[in-house]
Amino acid sequence: MLRKWQNGDEPYLAYAANNINIWKSVMDIFPHPYTFDDARNWVELNQNNENLLNFAIVFDGDPVGNVGITLGNDVHKKSAALGYWLAEPYWGKGIMTQSVKWMVDYAFRNFDLNRIWAGVFSNNPASMKVLLNSGFKQEAVLQKAVVKDGQELDEYIFSMLK
Repeated sequence: MLRKWQNGDEPYLAYAANNINIWKSVMDIFPHPYTFDDARNWVELNQNNENLLNFAIVFDGDPVGNVGITLGNDVHKKSAALGYWLAEPYWGKGIMTQSVKWMVDYAFRNFDLNRIWAGVFSNNPASMKVLLNSGFKQEAVLQKAVVKDGQELDEYIFSMLK
C-alpha cells in the first residue's frame, strides 16, 4: 500500500533507511547514517508540501520505503524524475515494481507531464529491472557520470512517456 507520510512513521523510517546498501544506490542527498532527525525532517517536509509528491510504501502496517517524483521546471516543466528506495528485507518481492507502476499512473493523472524518467547507477541492476518491469525504456548510458562513495559509475537513464 502507498500512503502519505505521517507522524509516527519516524522510527520505522529511520530504521529502514539506515542501510549502507540503500545509500550506495541513491544520491548523496540521502543521508547515511540515516537518523531519527532525518526521518522527522522527511515526514515534516512531506506533510507540508502543497503537492503530494512522495509516498510511504507500507507493508504489514509499517513504512518500509518511499516512491516519489521531483517535478521539472523551466524547459523541463513537463517532465518529472522518479526516485525510490525499499528496505532491504523486502527486496525481490515485486513490491517496488508495483509501487513504481502506481506512482507513474498517479503522476500522469495528477500533473501536467509528458515524461517520467529515472537515473540508475550501474551498481544497481535490480533497480534497472524494476523500471523495465514497470514499462520504462532505457534511453541512454551516461559513462562515468556518477561518483558514489569514491567510485566512478555509469548512470543508466530510463523513461516512460504518457
